[in-house]
Amino acid sequence: MALPISAACGRCTRTRRRERRVPLPDFVEALGADLYAIDTGFERPRFDAAYLIVDSGRAAFVDTGTNHAVPRLLAALRALELSPAAVDWVIPTHVHLDHAGGAGLLMRSLPLARMAVHPRGARHMIDPGALYAGASAVYGADEMARLYGVPEGVDAARVTSSADGMTLTLGTRVLEFVDTPGHARHHHCIWDARTRTWFTGDTFGLSYPELANARGRWVTPTSAPVQFDPEPLKASVARLLARAPAALCVTHFGRVPQAPHLGPLLLSQIDEMAGFGERLRHAEHRHAQLCDALRAMYARRLAEHGFDDIAGKLALLEMDVEINAQGMASWLDRTS
Repeated sequence: MALPISAACGRCTRTRRRERRVPLPDFVEALGADLYAIDTGFERPRFDAAYLIVDSGRAAFVDTGTNHAVPRLLAALRALELSPAAVDWVIPTHVHLDHAGGAGLLMRSLPLARMAVHPRGARHMIDPGALYAGASAVYGADEMARLYGVPEGVDAARVTSSADGMTLTLGTRVLEFVDTPGHARHHHCIWDARTRTWFTGDTFGLSYPELANARGRWVTPTSAPVQFDPEPLKASVARLLARAPAALCVTHFGRVPQAPHLGPLLLSQIDEMAGFGERLRHAEHRHAQLCDALRAMYARRLAEHGFDDIAGKLALLEMDVEINAQGMASWLDRTS
């Protein structure tokens, strides 16, 4: 299934780049081949990324961050001398608010853009009320306002549901959608054939820039609530790796060059999480024990990767410990 975009192209991208007079903001990183990572500012620097793909004067955002990120996304367009009308697509990898919370507000500024979203997530982009209410019940109104803002709905006429294997064109570039459950049932990943790059959302885990050394990036799964499922996640990871990608653009955070250690590292941790999750399924103080088990796994795996400051690295991962334990508990309760 293909969705062509017919839009006039102004100056070619190469000319636009050569003549640009506005420097890129410090929160925008050029990745090469007209791909850009935008630090959305969520939680801390280099934690949450949106991506901008440019081709022949046309553009697409993959993930958007929260409402608070929208000024940064629009600033990235200005720095690249692209008008809001140059954006054809806004593509959330899934509808968790750190990935898609700002999508509705962003689209108010993009007059020609359409949204391509997983069919299980489309209704939440059209009417995000239930999504926001569920998160508010956990975090409270004040914290939700600080972290996310109130997400805005998208006109249903501007929303396209993706399908496994669907392609769309952006300028002369072809983007392909692949259904990737495991982190969430409403998750798809996007393949850029030109650069052999996957935009993976949370399917390929998280890989903070601080967790890199001479051996390369360190990666770990994210089981954030509430649809973590180990076996589908392993199948999705294997499907991404089967393309022999040159790189994986993860939301948390940045471009991760493909390396032989990444697949085994990620898949073995999913198995390990499933194993100690099963052991702790009926534990009296399950949440605390899941947190301890995650810290122990991270400490051992980080040491195996050659890191020395394990305590400092664990401090960086402490928020993920809490969130991943919650996600594992949701999986255990759902499968009991």
